[in-house]
Amino acid sequence: MRGPRTRWREKNTPAKVETYTRWSFHFFSLIEITMIGMAPAGSLPAAYARWVIVLVTAHGLLCSVTASRALDWTRGRREQPMRLLVALGVATGVLGIAALALKTYGPDGVDAGTAAGTVFVGVLGFGAGTVALGVRKRKQVLASVVGFAVGAGLGSLPLGFPGPAALATAVAVLVTAGFLSFTSVFSVWLLNAVYELDEARDTLARLAVAEERLRFGRDLHDVMGRNLAVIALKSELAVQLARRERPEALDQMVEVQRIAQETQSEVRAVVRGYRAADLTAELAGARGVLTAAGIQCAVTGSASGLPQEIQSALGWVVREATTNVLRHGNAVHCSVELRQDADRVVLTVQNDGAPEAAPMGRGHGLAGLRERLSQVDGTLHAAPCAEGLFRVTAEVPLPESHPHGHRAATDEGSPRRAAVDGARPLMNKIATSEVPS
Repeated sequence: MRGPRTRWREKNTPAKVETYTRWSFHFFSLIEITMIGMAPAGSLPAAYARWVIVLVTAHGLLCSVTASRALDWTRGRREQPMRLLVALGVATGVLGIAALALKTYGPDGVDAGTAAGTVFVGVLGFGAGTVALGVRKRKQVLASVVGFAVGAGLGSLPLGFPGPAALATAVAVLVTAGFLSFTSVFSVWLLNAVYELDEARDTLARLAVAEERLRFGRDLHDVMGRNLAVIALKSELAVQLARRERPEALDQMVEVQRIAQETQSEVRAVVRGYRAADLTAELAGARGVLTAAGIQCAVTGSASGLPQEIQSALGWVVREATTNVLRHGNAVHCSVELRQDADRVVLTVQNDGAPEAAPMGRGHGLAGLRERLSQVDGTLHAAPCAEGLFRVTAEVPLPESHPHGHRAATDEGSPRRAAVDGARPLMNKIATSEVPS
């Protein structure tokens, strides 16, 4: 079974903030029951104390339920809980009048009067603060706070309170209700802001993938459009010449074969990212995208002097790892390190906020990267490295120590082998550029 710590780690940032906000308001209800109900009740006779504890406890539980439903409404999961808000307002008013009556007609003594006053101010303050969660406009929140304060002042006059005491009661309710209402409004604003930022990060990841798709589409169109048009024209010419039994038809088909082979090489270059294979640009782009998404990113190392094919393979690792940091997990810090040893190049991408089962290990992204790295005899390892940390490590041997490392990338072989080599990267590109749903 998954424990509380595991479930907490698997939550993303908005879910954690929402859980914290909900339990904060439940804790407010507990504060009301203990500090407003039980503590003052010790200054009252037993008969009065029992009623105060029961009524304040019921009011606190009603505030807790109303706060939970109101937060669901702010997130669009249910309708506005109007009945609960009205019921809470009525219950707050009735309990406040009962507390004033207890102060006026209850047991004598300074302690009893102070206890009744504490119950009165506390109940109205917590009631107004909870009602503020269920309204959307600031004017409505302000009207609710002022209404409770004015009602407290006016309601105390018929019960024999002198003018200064009634004014002091209204001010106390205004300050308490205003503070708790501000806390409620700020909590809702913060929760909505966190969800909006998370949606912005997801949109940024989608845009990054969409931009790469557009770049690939433009490059592929430039290569295939022109060459296929030439192939179609020369094939048609060869057909016409063959029907007339002209020997030039053979020359035209040889030319068609040459253009098709060139097209195959150009498409393979586009798919492998050779036209945008600058690893330095990929590292700078990763830092810019992650920083824009609110993730602290540190990039160390230089790609200068690396062969073009190694830069291309490692560039795809940086691009895919960056996309997964944006799309999955709950990262706050991310580090990208490029280290060149005597016989190999090591690229490490590590981020925090990753769940135990890292999403990059599922699907086609990891397989596609391993396929790309295998073309330069490279290896890829992606797994959690510590609690809450996930690391992607790519190692590629330098050509000097592996002279035959690029045979598969340069050996054309038979036409059938060349066709397979040209189709495989295209399939991997389509698989790894999937937009999250």
